[in-house]
Amino acid sequence: MSTVSGDEPVRPAVAYGLPRRRWFLPSAVIAELDPEASDGRRRPRRTVRDWAVDVGCFLLAVVIAFGAGVSVHGDTHIPRALAVADLGIGGLACAAVWLRRRWPLGLAVVMLPVGLVSNTAGGAGMIALFTVAVHRPFKYAAWLSGVQLALLPLFFWLRPDPDMPYLASVAVTALLTAAVVGWGLFVRSKRQLMLSLRDRARRAETEAALRAEQAQRLAREAIAREMHDVLAHRLTLLSVHAGALEFRPDAPQEEVARAAGVIRESAHEALQDLREIIGVLRAGDSDDAGRPQPTLAALDSLVAESREAGMKVVLDLRVADPAAVPASVGRTAYRIAQEGLTNARKHAPGAEVTVTVTNAPGDGLTVTVHNPVPPGEVPHVPGSGQGLIGLTERATLAGGTLDHGIEADGGFRVHARLPWPG
Repeated sequence: MSTVSGDEPVRPAVAYGLPRRRWFLPSAVIAELDPEASDGRRRPRRTVRDWAVDVGCFLLAVVIAFGAGVSVHGDTHIPRALAVADLGIGGLACAAVWLRRRWPLGLAVVMLPVGLVSNTAGGAGMIALFTVAVHRPFKYAAWLSGVQLALLPLFFWLRPDPDMPYLASVAVTALLTAAVVGWGLFVRSKRQLMLSLRDRARRAETEAALRAEQAQRLAREAIAREMHDVLAHRLTLLSVHAGALEFRPDAPQEEVARAAGVIRESAHEALQDLREIIGVLRAGDSDDAGRPQPTLAALDSLVAESREAGMKVVLDLRVADPAAVPASVGRTAYRIAQEGLTNARKHAPGAEVTVTVTNAPGDGLTVTVHNPVPPGEVPHVPGSGQGLIGLTERATLAGGTLDHGIEADGGFRVHARLPWPG
């Protein structure tokens, strides 16, 4: 869809389907396609095409009136005064053709009795009927054409055609009336098709914008989820060791060096993970881009990092061959354990955390992270709970379930069931 421009100032992209130059389009179509073309309180201005069509209709009505006037003037059965009145009424009817856009229905209704008494007004009546068929719903054209067809026998009984039999005159005029109405309905159907295509284009553009917005939202959510899952673990390690250096300034030089080394290594790993996340999201494929994603086989390394940070972690891995776990399931299990350890480090420092991973044939893979009530008072740590929400979404996308909450003994438990046929 292109923005409409031309002699007028450039408008926003609201004139769906309108070409750059509008002079050859009907003003009624422009008003429908571009509501800003008129203020809605007055009739849209005629285009060049409208002027050409109106002039053509007026000349056609005049030519028909002239032919009918010659026939009336040569009919000796019509009194002179009646012939002059017929010509006068026909002239006024031709002039009234210029009002067909403003009052199409009213003009057509007036033309019914006028056409009954004036032979020269027949052309103007046909044009008025055609205008109603184009600009008004079908029921109006049907009623008017029906009344006009019903009046034809009376008209030719009062004003017989000297050159054609009565039945032939009625039949030819009826066919002409049906052709005029059919032509008008065809023009109206083409305009309705254009408007329907416009509506479809607008809906398609709106749906495309919504899809783009949804894709952006999903990308932002993916970035937030991956950053939370990957970086939270690294940053909590940084926080633990930095806190130890802050509260133990008199620690031995070896411990200070070891803590500084862990801080440097964790910061390096966090930056590397951040680069990987951005690279994976740009590539659009989280499985084939960047370094291999962690799976269940990397769980030992995760637990080792947590132990080096001073956590008490018990790993109960009851899977005979962790490398045989499908990559998607293993990655989800790894992220669940990682998030559980991160939350335990923040909210239950000093407590012993148990990570249990089991696999039973046909039951799938289960991952449980449990920590008891932490010893001593725990300072408040801000958290939004988005990590657990993200874990639940991960488990659902993998075809499993995840539940979490505080147990009867006050501890916290995260339990997930992931599909993996034994």
